[in-house]
Amino acid sequence: MTEKISIEAAAEVMREGLRQTIKRFSLWYVIQGGLMILAGAFAFIFPLLASSAAVGLVGWLLIISGVVQGISLMGGRNLPHFWVQLVSVVLSIIIGLMFLRNPGQGLFTLTMLLIVYFLAEGISRVIWSLTIRPFPNWHWVLVSGIVAIVAAIFSWSKLPVTAIWILCPFLGLVLISEGAALGYLAWQVRKASVTSVP
Repeated sequence: MTEKISIEAAAEVMREGLRQTIKRFSLWYVIQGGLMILAGAFAFIFPLLASSAAVGLVGWLLIISGVVQGISLMGGRNLPHFWVQLVSVVLSIIIGLMFLRNPGQGLFTLTMLLIVYFLAEGISRVIWSLTIRPFPNWHWVLVSGIVAIVAAIFSWSKLPVTAIWILCPFLGLVLISEGAALGYLAWQVRKASVTSVP
């Protein structure tokens, strides 16, 4: 005999599972947020460097960001946002490797790849934020996703003029906003977990 469950009840069960995962791995999320902020700060420096060096450094930033995000996904395979986040991780690493493989390649191709990355990262953050809602401070994750989507749309609207000197600050902005949102969310969860333990 199968028991029927409402969509709202099923959604709440999935959200609670996600909340418990965030609580369990909150330290990793705090570390990931800090590393993403650091990577974003470095991305603001790149427009001052030569284009090929900037492309190589952006490639390493994307790879590091993807690896750190991948580590934070460990233990969350059964959660609803896992596959969307995994696509974002894989995309980040693949695009980073492509940047390293051909740093002298045309800026137009690299611009298109970063626009796809911004869009995928933004959509995955929006979905994730709506999944963890009404978790405390979930709205900061939503804002970071919207920032990434706006960066993608703005970059797309400026093609073919958009060059690496515009995209590096956008990459920095996306990484800083996502890192800050994720770090703040995890820090608040950690703080709430510590204060609630007798």
